[in-house]
Amino acid sequence: MQERTKYHAFFEKFISNDFLEYVVSVILENSVRFKIVKPRKTKLGDFRAGRKGEMHIITINNNLNPYSFLITTLHEFAHLIAHNKFGRRIQPHGKEWQSTYTDLIHPLIESKKLPEDIENALLNSLVKVKASSCSDVELQRALMKYDLRSEEITTLEQLDKNSIFALNNKTFQKGNLRRTRFLCKETNTKRDYLIHALAKVEEIKRK
Repeated sequence: MQERTKYHAFFEKFISNDFLEYVVSVILENSVRFKIVKPRKTKLGDFRAGRKGEMHIITINNNLNPYSFLITTLHEFAHLIAHNKFGRRIQPHGKEWQSTYTDLIHPLIESKKLPEDIENALLNSLVKVKASSCSDVELQRALMKYDLRSEEITTLEQLDKNSIFALNNKTFQKGNLRRTRFLCKETNTKRDYLIHALAKVEEIKRK
């Protein structure tokens, strides 16, 4: 009980009270080193399987809103649980992970305590499970609404075609949409890049 109380006190700043007990139970039921880390540009969280008796490690970015933190955490625990149940040789987002992730997400939906837009996006995403919340544009769009923002954020999909924008210290021109990413041309090198529709960008106004 003391350990459960300690986890509650630690995670209450990252997860809403509606789902705190559920996540703490998932953590305590699985042997893992759970680390909250500085934001990374390429991922929200990850799972690393322990070798030769070492503990598994899950890391989650510390800047996620409570719903993103919740879903990312369950995504990574699906990796851990599938690894323990089916072995090391399974595909990272194969059928074993998909079924495990679906089992972990269903209690959130059944609770009826999620915002309606996130619940609907989750239901749609489970029809055909995506590799991550970041690859499901509808779900990511719903989750982004709950980010704490000091200023208005512009995403790539909001810009007009041929707009010039800055991203990761580079300048691009927006092109055509290809599924969930836009084909964009870096203005200096003229190289083409596929950039996610919901990437946070800074529009550069033409003079």
